[in-house]
Amino acid sequence: MAETKKGVFATLNAINVNDHTEVKDNGTDKLTYLSWVWAWQQVKTKYPDVSYEVKHWDGKPFLYEEALGYMVETSVTIQGETMTMWLPVMDSKNKAMKAQPYSYKTRYGEKWVNAATMFDVNTTIMRCLVKNLAMFGLGLYIYAGEDLPQEEKEQQANAMQAMIDEACAAMRAVKSREELEACWKKYSKVVPSGEGSDFMNAIKEVAQKFPKPQ
Repeated sequence: MAETKKGVFATLNAINVNDHTEVKDNGTDKLTYLSWVWAWQQVKTKYPDVSYEVKHWDGKPFLYEEALGYMVETSVTIQGETMTMWLPVMDSKNKAMKAQPYSYKTRYGEKWVNAATMFDVNTTIMRCLVKNLAMFGLGLYIYAGEDLPQEEKEQQANAMQAMIDEACAAMRAVKSREELEACWKKYSKVVPSGEGSDFMNAIKEVAQKFPKPQ
């Protein structure tokens, strides 16, 4: 039976991006950022027709509201489907940056937010692009707080279950106390072996046939 060709989302959502991320600790949260260069390279390689657009307001690549701060917006098109994403320009504490520096109060005292620069705007645009690509699947699990793509998690779970089945079958096939102990040493560190686990239940079954010498 021929393998069904994956769609865009399924293809990109299955990619493990962990080796291409950077984690920044702002003191209260740990934020994970995916390299925009690598992200774009992955998508462009798989879908050469991909394109993106940065929205402009009066010729500027940002929207500014004095009371709220700056906002940027990108659109990505892959195989005829376009999705849009937006992102505010923020400092390392996730505070909105404005045209002028301003302060805010915390229980630790007064804190300041620097005025935004074009560097901050450019950085936010590229982060917005990465978030936009995530809407097509690439690195989406990062935004969900997960550590691996769902498909890879399922593969790992299936591999572990296969190992558990192998360990239980091996345990039930032993023919002596010595083989029981050897089987325990071989598998107890690679499969769950706590109380109530499949492997422990198999051991209890076999142990009745080969009790420990007094």
